Formats: sequence, C-alpha cells, structure tokens
Amino acid sequence: MNEKIRLGISACLLGENVRYNGGHKLDHFLRDTLGQYVEYVPVCPEVEAGFGIPRETMRLVGDPENPRLMTTKTAEDHTEKMVEWGKKRVPALEKENLCGFIFKKDSPSSGLMRVKVYSDKGMPEKKGVGIFARMFTDHFPLIPVEEEGRLHDPKLRENFIEQIFTLKRWRGTVSKPSGIGSVVDFHSRNKLLVMSHSQKHAGTMGKLVAAGKQIGKEALYRQYEDQLIDALRLKSTTAKHVNVLQHIMGYFKTQLSADEKKELIEIFDRFKKGYVPLIVPITIINHYVRKYEQNYLAAQTYLNPHPVELKLRTYT
Repeated sequence: MNEKIRLGISACLLGENVRYNGGHKLDHFLRDTLGQYVEYVPVCPEVEAGFGIPRETMRLVGDPENPRLMTTKTAEDHTEKMVEWGKKRVPALEKENLCGFIFKKDSPSSGLMRVKVYSDKGMPEKKGVGIFARMFTDHFPLIPVEEEGRLHDPKLRENFIEQIFTLKRWRGTVSKPSGIGSVVDFHSRNKLLVMSHSQKHAGTMGKLVAAGKQIGKEALYRQYEDQLIDALRLKSTTAKHVNVLQHIMGYFKTQLSADEKKELIEIFDRFKKGYVPLIVPITIINHYVRKYEQNYLAAQTYLNPHPVELKLRTYT
C-alpha cells in the first residue's frame, strides 16, 4: 500500500491541548508508532461544537440509550448543541475515506463503551456511549472503531490494526477497473486471514465470489464487504490460528523433510500450549515459503498482515 491509512482519532490522543482542563492525553504508540503508517484526522467534539478551553466538565445523565449531556456542577443541558454539531460533522467525515476511528475512553462525547451515565439521583452506571461516538458508529457501521484504552491489550490492538489494514487493501481492490476479477484475487490473497477469524465466513465468502457474475459487481462489492468486516470483528483464537497453520503445512506435504515436518509440528504444539507467540511459527513458515517458492502462500496476507515494526503477534 503506497498511501497511508486514514484514521479518525480523538484529538487529545495526539497531544492536542483540547481537554476540559487545557491538557491532553497523548498516546505515544498511536502518535509515534502507528502514526508512521496512518494519516490521522483529529476530532474534538467539545471544542468543535463551540465549548471553550478550559471548560466545565460534562457527563451523561438519564437513559443510557438516549442520555442528556449535562455540565457537572451547573447542570446545563448541552445535548442539542452537541447533536446539531454532530449532524453536520459526521456526514462531513465521509469525504475523509476513513478506515477506522480511535475514540477517547470514558468521554461523554467520544467514549465508545461503558461510559458512565448518571441517574436522576446521581448514581452512575457504566452503560453509556458518548454522543459523538454513537452518531459516528450509527452513520458508519462498517468502519472499524476502538478506544485507546482497549488498544493497550495486545490482542485487541492486533485485531483493530488487522481490520484497518485489511479494509485499506479492500478499498484499493474495489477502486480497480477490473471488477469481479479483482475481488477473486483479493479473496484468494486474504482467505487464510479470514479463516483465522471465522472458517464459516471464509466458506460463505468463497461461495459469494464464485457467484459474482450472477450477483453483479455492485451487489458483490456490498455483500462481500459486509461479510469481510463481520468476519474480522470476530476475535482470532489460538485454536483458530492452529487450524490455519496446519492448513498451511498441507501445502508443503511433498517438500518438507521429515525433520522439517517434525520441527513445524513441535512449534505448533508449543504455540498451542502458550509457550511461544504466534510470530514464531509464522517466521518459520515464511522461511519455508521462500525456500520452497510457494507462490500462493507468499501472496497470503495472513503471513504478513501488517508491518513488523508494530511488533504484533508477539504475545502468548
């Protein structure tokens, strides 16, 4: 991919001093590491909606499904002001071609999940979604989203990054003039990646591609993207990875020596038991792909889904 992935992000996570107290919540991984591969579109709902810096803190109050945005001390209701801004800002983000959005956790405007919502008696429940975050996800149901706090979890981080890189590749595919043929090629290259999330989806998507000419290009694009995003939202597990690794090993059945087969099986078992991270069997397989010139596997995004500099697949 020659172009950087475009991601929306809560502006404070990039170090912008836009929080209620004039400060920020800089996340070094997002700005300095992931930032080498993405182009951020920063958004601060409070500032863009016209609230000053510094400003009184706000919180969600009332029904968790339809809360009000209230100032904490003076109890001013700013719901309509935020919603009216959001009605213009969210559709305007369509032109940004975003492949994902990273939200600030716990924010009454941008928190994606478990945001505190206060009852009329002042008791909080962690059942809310920030006003802007809800509007964004309703408008862009297929765009990957995550909170910066959850991205500290290595598995959630990898899953989100895998989604945005895959969506970027998919966007590049549908922009090509070759039509259905480009979808066939995309599915061939990403089949094992999808299998690592859902073998069922991989099968369904394969049948969808096979029926592409009968379905028509536009319907194929739409249905395939729905299935792709749905599959990638399902978390990969050790068992799913082992299944894919064993599937890959089958491509070498006439090439690997007895010792090489034994080594792979031993490494797979160590990974299955949690003794080594996924990067270990993947590295060995990549070695055999080059050694035995397995062109089909060399094209599989599963073996190289994101830059090694991001240091993913290194947890056990």
